[in-house]
Amino acid sequence: MSGFRSVAALFGAAGIALLALSGAALADDKFSWSASLTGTSDYVFRGISQTDNDPTIQGSIGFEYGMFYAGGWASGLDWGDGSDAELEVDWYAGIKPTWNSPVGEVSFDFGVIYYTYPGLSDSGAEADYFELKAGYSLPSPFIKGLTTGSYVYWSPEYSTEVGEVWTTESVASYELPKVWVFDPSLSGVLGWQTGERSDGYNAGAKDEYYYWNAGMTLAVENLSFDFRYWDTNLDAVDGGLCGTATLQCDERFVFSATVSIP
Repeated sequence: MSGFRSVAALFGAAGIALLALSGAALADDKFSWSASLTGTSDYVFRGISQTDNDPTIQGSIGFEYGMFYAGGWASGLDWGDGSDAELEVDWYAGIKPTWNSPVGEVSFDFGVIYYTYPGLSDSGAEADYFELKAGYSLPSPFIKGLTTGSYVYWSPEYSTEVGEVWTTESVASYELPKVWVFDPSLSGVLGWQTGERSDGYNAGAKDEYYYWNAGMTLAVENLSFDFRYWDTNLDAVDGGLCGTATLQCDERFVFSATVSIP
């Protein structure tokens, strides 16, 4: 529990410091909201299929007021034979302060995400869990259209009660010149996750793994089409997170189409 208090205090102190740096005046901020509906050929979370390699529908709704944000996101699920998981609903909230640094405006993100699985029979191990998130993004001062960033996620008790888990991600996106009616962009993620095998993380198979993706997004008005390649360094023979029959962590191409409002 002392470890939880230490990490929570670290996240909180950093958030308070950046709130002061941002100097945002709430009186001048405006309330906004957004929603989206997505159809995807596979729901891949941190390199691992959550729908048994099958398509699903996803939706979200979010609210913003100045640097503050909150919302929810939902997706269909299929964890394979023996599981009655059919739905994931995530709730999130946080702040996104900014800092005008010598190399450009840095956007920070400090938040919490609560992952829930309504209707799932836990069979003695709670699937619902939460993570604290901290990260930043920065437009490149040297390459126009390039934005990079890094994010850290920490859970004191990861899904199915396997103890403390850390996840880090490095992200990059690059805006390409307009093509006909489309605004194309390239983006990618390199992620790493670690836990303790002794606590049951990854079913005791490995105490860490890497995942990555790269793809192109074509946006036109309130529509976007995403073509993405996913892979991990896990193998089916490892079992654990990967699975032994459905090869849920193998390389794959995923196509998604999203409509958003307003």
